[in-house]
Amino acid sequence: MLDVVLRVLNNVRAWAAARPEHSGVGLWAVELSLLLPSHAARLRYERARLLVQRGEYAAGAGELEAYAEVVGAVDEEAAALVRGEARAARALLN
Repeated sequence: MLDVVLRVLNNVRAWAAARPEHSGVGLWAVELSLLLPSHAARLRYERARLLVQRGEYAAGAGELEAYAEVVGAVDEEAAALVRGEARAARALLN
């Protein structure tokens, strides 16, 4: 049953990704996916990027930094890139 729900949410995310004006729907689908018992850590990154895209720069930057901490345990280079995205998001606050 959870596989079906995840598949539907993935389809909604894919649909919304192709339509930036519907980023709210994409964010909703990501947030619901994160509530499932098992989810990919990459969803946290997707959520952070959607928050930044929607103008929620501080929240998105915070989520990017949290994701960088998780990724840093495995790939420090990727974590550094994500931290750079977080700095760029914070710079948009000015």
